[in-house]
Amino acid sequence: MKVPVALTIAGSDSGGGAGIQADLKTFAALGVHGTCAVTAVTAQNTLYVRDIISIPPEIVMAQIDVVIEDIGVDAAKTGMLYEPEVIELICNEQNEHGFPLVVDPVIWAGSGDRLVTPAAEKTIVKNLVPLSQVVTPNITEASIIADTMINSVKDMEEAARVISTLGPEVVVIKGGHLEATGATVVDVMFHGGEITQFKKPRIEEPGTHGSGCSFSAAIAAHIAKGFESVEAVSHAEKFIDVAVGNPVMVGGGRKPVNPIFWLEIDAERWRVIKDLDEAVRMIESTENFGEFIPEVCTNIGMALPTAKSVEDIAAVEGRIMNYQGKAKPLGSIRFGTSSHISRIILATMGHDPSMRAAINIKYSEEIIKACMELDLIVSTFNRSEEPEEVKKQEGQSLPWGIERAIASIGKVPDVIFDRGGIGKEAMVRILAPTAKEAVEKTIKIIQKTRRKLTH
Repeated sequence: MKVPVALTIAGSDSGGGAGIQADLKTFAALGVHGTCAVTAVTAQNTLYVRDIISIPPEIVMAQIDVVIEDIGVDAAKTGMLYEPEVIELICNEQNEHGFPLVVDPVIWAGSGDRLVTPAAEKTIVKNLVPLSQVVTPNITEASIIADTMINSVKDMEEAARVISTLGPEVVVIKGGHLEATGATVVDVMFHGGEITQFKKPRIEEPGTHGSGCSFSAAIAAHIAKGFESVEAVSHAEKFIDVAVGNPVMVGGGRKPVNPIFWLEIDAERWRVIKDLDEAVRMIESTENFGEFIPEVCTNIGMALPTAKSVEDIAAVEGRIMNYQGKAKPLGSIRFGTSSHISRIILATMGHDPSMRAAINIKYSEEIIKACMELDLIVSTFNRSEEPEEVKKQEGQSLPWGIERAIASIGKVPDVIFDRGGIGKEAMVRILAPTAKEAVEKTIKIIQKTRRKLTH
């Protein structure tokens, strides 16, 4: 089986956060063999670029040639290209070998340091961008290439159209530096006369150092694996969201993007399933647990650390029912199966990302008293106070209630309960960092409640 190969033609970052270092980590994370042609060596860290030395063009060309001669290249990407002579030889190499090319038109570092000479900047626009299959400028770079000011998403769309006339198949303008979009980051893709927007929440402290490098490398990696350009961009958008949202916490400046975290997701999915499996076994083996299961049944869920939707949260398919006083799961554990428990967890994680698990049991005053006596932090919400506009929105009642309960005490509690309402059963929810911890709390509550009821 042939291993897909991607080539990065870029500069070296001594801080390990951007350049070929970010590219090679991205290739590896996506299952692609990474090769490189170093165009420049920088002395930089997370704060600034101290010095740059350009690699002679003939050495850059030799690096590309020997890789193609022996290993081959399924896709390539460019990053920092300091001198125009290097850019011209890359154009010649692409024309000769015809490899798909992703161009990240690096002009300025995120620290504000210039990474190309003025002559190189002109050569990128005139010679390199037209050869690209995909070009991925940020707002500043797109402004230069399209020779226009960009102050809005509409400006981004128009700039993308202008850049497309230079020759690239796909233009993706990265909108992270556009303040006009506020709490939302919008990337704009132009392809075949059509505009596609990729929207995501703006992260307060993201790993932005090397994000442009990693994003373009992810596109190249997917093209190397056989994906069409548009599909490659879509996959890369998901990849970079994870890498930016889980930075490497080093240095005193902008934190480096973390491409390797992509591999952690699959490992974390296994850990979540394993924890839930053990938690469900604990529930099944706990005497009289079934007596505390409500009419709508019980479920338990646990989220990935990066959870954004129900697909990122595992739970018991079909819930857990009461069968003659014993707890019986109706299905297997899998991701994306319970919107109900997922809404609780997602609302909670919005305040404390470490609280990734939840379980529901039936409500009684005795249960709440037991929680208090166990020194658990308890909060509540009143369904009669739910605004009409919230009631009209499908699936918004629970998040509203969780938000109210957390806001009323200023932190995430161990337990959130409500006394029900019209068509809504009263319920107790136990929150914890893991499913096993949620069940451990629940078992203590059950045992305490039963002792109170039998005395």
